Amino acid sequence: GWREAVAAAAGALQAGGMVAVPTDTVYGVACLAQDSAAVRSIYSLKGRNGAKPLAICLGDVERLYRYCHVNVPDELLRDLLPGPVTLVLQRSEELNKDLNPFTSLVGVRIPNHSFMRDLARACSGPLALTSANISSQGSTLTVSEFQDLWPQLSLIIDGGPIGDIWSPECRLGSTVIDLSVSGKFSIIRPGCALTPTVEILRQKYGL
Repeated sequence: GWREAVAAAAGALQAGGMVAVPTDTVYGVACLAQDSAAVRSIYSLKGRNGAKPLAICLGDVERLYRYCHVNVPDELLRDLLPGPVTLVLQRSEELNKDLNPFTSLVGVRIPNHSFMRDLARACSGPLALTSANISSQGSTLTVSEFQDLWPQLSLIIDGGPIGDIWSPECRLGSTVIDLSVSGKFSIIRPGCALTPTVEILRQKYGL
């Protein structure tokens, strides 16, 4: 069952492995963000250089303050997270310097997906999370769609199809919003939740 899957995935991550996981948007690949060797493996798996950043994934908003410098109200974070949104903030000294070494920012995900949140809570530090595909190829909504990556993964958690596999909108991934500059937001990737996210930021918080 569920608990065994969380325990198996957490064990594989703690051992330095990469695990394919279902999220609230598309399938992802996770490793421990504080494990530099695992982070290098994920860059190599994706076929991308370290200049294209990885997000971190946490189980709860409270944990975000340890790894980021937050300059927006806590209520704003909780209006958007958990959800299909990546918030880009200034990173703190706590975060592994080998993760996205070329930027002082980091994207944070708290997926609205019970398995992912339980897995993030079961690990001591944040997860590094990226989509389960080769860079520049389409996002994946079923585990069979990223079969090419299977041999390099320690474990694959099959959560079934995510969303409507025939709908291009379902493959957009999370909406990525930069909140690192006080009083402003900028859209890095429109993603699947742009309209409701922008509405909250503009109307409720006046950004």
